[in-house]
Amino acid sequence: MRIYDLITTKKRGGALTKEEIEFFVNGCARDEIPREQQSALLMAIWFRGMTDEETTNLTLAMERSGETIGLSALPGVKADKHSTGGVGDKTTLIVAPIAAAAGLTMAKMSGRGLGHTGGTLDKLESIPGLRTELSREEFFRIVKTCGLAVAGQTGDLVPADKKLYALRDVTSTVDSIPLIASSVMSKKLAAGANVILLDVKVGSGAFMKTAEEAEKLAQTMVAIGEAAGRRTEAVITDMDAPLGFAVGNATEVAEASAVLHGEGPRDLREESLLLSSELLYLAGHGDRETCMRLATEALTSGAALEKFCAMVRAQGGDDSVIRDTSLLPQAKITHDVLAPTDGYITKTDAESVGVVSCMLGAGREKYGDAIDPAAGVLLKKKYGDAVKKGEPIATFLTAREDALPEAERRFLAAVSIGKTPPAPRPLIYARVEKDGIERFT
Repeated sequence: MRIYDLITTKKRGGALTKEEIEFFVNGCARDEIPREQQSALLMAIWFRGMTDEETTNLTLAMERSGETIGLSALPGVKADKHSTGGVGDKTTLIVAPIAAAAGLTMAKMSGRGLGHTGGTLDKLESIPGLRTELSREEFFRIVKTCGLAVAGQTGDLVPADKKLYALRDVTSTVDSIPLIASSVMSKKLAAGANVILLDVKVGSGAFMKTAEEAEKLAQTMVAIGEAAGRRTEAVITDMDAPLGFAVGNATEVAEASAVLHGEGPRDLREESLLLSSELLYLAGHGDRETCMRLATEALTSGAALEKFCAMVRAQGGDDSVIRDTSLLPQAKITHDVLAPTDGYITKTDAESVGVVSCMLGAGREKYGDAIDPAAGVLLKKKYGDAVKKGEPIATFLTAREDALPEAERRFLAAVSIGKTPPAPRPLIYARVEKDGIERFT
């Protein structure tokens, strides 16, 4: 086979065979296909899409491109939660400790930032000393000791996805349903969890901009998981505006820590409890009302905070920064953005805020870029809040003074201020299970 022929087939709208997909995936894993040809096929897939059969074959080929993790030696129900990517989405830092404190085993593989969205590993690595690159032995030891660990996928786990994941980030091919579904589910299947909860974001800051796209992605991933014998569910959650007030890395760790201490933003707390309770429900810990009570108790008792601190220590991090977040990396420059008029915040475009955060140093513009852990955006006002002209609506955190003028211009263009308060916006739009969709709006 020739990769050139695969590119041509997909460019013209044809379907790739199982053997062709395996040829491509294995060639990427072994570095036998040049990056420019990998990029070309990814772009062709973005434009032309894939059939359900192609998407399934791509997922299974990527899962088989390396080793799989057998979690049978670990105690309890092994659970995994994955977000499709958002702005200010630090729920894993809260959900994993809550679930572990409530009795689940959270052996979680996470990723880095893609495009305008943040990555869990980047956030965790803003904690001094914390390592996310763990050997298999270290990973298992930490999970057995703490009940949870959050690490990057090893080079032997789905190596094809690890390489394509980074390439998609810099070739504008992230927001493709087949590529997202196969990337997510190949890692989830290889990681070996018994139950999988998928948080599918929808809105301006998500890769899925419409409810229809989000439902299609959710259904695709749930079907793949269930076909592989894993209890799988998806919830579709709002990402028209950033989740919480903090966007960045260290600043998001600080906000997650606030929630674990019983404080923090209402939307972040509510969404984290919802996701935690759904994980417990999937694991058979009772009906949904019971599972919400268990999740809430794990948070309010302080048990989840202790689980998170234990994980941080076990992964080499300094957990004192979780108890006193002023010890986290601090930005060299803080710059307030002022409201241009009186009124109410009627829109804060999440994607634009994510882009601004990247401009300030919190994300990557090209493959291999370093991240400033202290950089980001701290919102002072959110959707529905009243503002007065000249009042701070955000604070920029950065070491890039030259980026401030353009970052401020973009941020102000992303914010709309109206004369009357906007209608409330739901946090969750739908729940997707193997038997159908339950919509809440």
